[in-house]
Amino acid sequence: MQPTSDMSMITLVTNASIPVQLIMLLLVVISVLSWTFIFSKRSAIQTALKQTKRFENDFWSSDDLVRLAKSVSNAEGAQGALARIFEAGTIEFQKVRRTSPTADTNVTLDGARRAMRAAYQREMDDLDSHLNFLASAGSVSPYIGLLGTVWGIMHAFVGLANVQQATLASVAPGIAEALIATAIGLFAAIPAVVAYNRFTHDIDRLSIRFETFVDEFLNVLQRQVR
Repeated sequence: MQPTSDMSMITLVTNASIPVQLIMLLLVVISVLSWTFIFSKRSAIQTALKQTKRFENDFWSSDDLVRLAKSVSNAEGAQGALARIFEAGTIEFQKVRRTSPTADTNVTLDGARRAMRAAYQREMDDLDSHLNFLASAGSVSPYIGLLGTVWGIMHAFVGLANVQQATLASVAPGIAEALIATAIGLFAAIPAVVAYNRFTHDIDRLSIRFETFVDEFLNVLQRQVR
């Protein structure tokens, strides 16, 4: 590494050793993917919250669940996750009533309950997608950046062996370019951790609302079969 008076970010990165540059590139890729997932997941959760609220209003204001189920089916999933859970339960409930009209109440409701639980799990899996990547990026990125920093500092001090007189000017660029790796690692990690915690909280709230709706809808179905 050659001493340089230019301490700009671009110069430090371009003058870094190949391993440090590869680590920086990896961290940039992780950061880009994290921000992509952050924006897409934020949009998906906001849409899910709006659709859930709208369907809850439609459900409790409707006096004809059969007509509501048909409107959900015709919308082809546009009404959201909660509507699809409702649709799964309604279809299974009607199927059992048609095939076994004299079936026990518990048997009839158990089929609807299983159908809604299966739909619930599918919706939660979809909402949880890419959260593991954000969690991994938040926990691993600082260590990847630290690896680049350690390697860069080692490279800087090894380079001093060929220098007759070691000065701050000769070692400062190497240390500075090494520390950039840690900075990039933190830049990739902090947004990922914040987003992961926020999204987990929002998804937990949706999960509670879904589970509450399943219980309430089963109560409605129970009154119908009596």
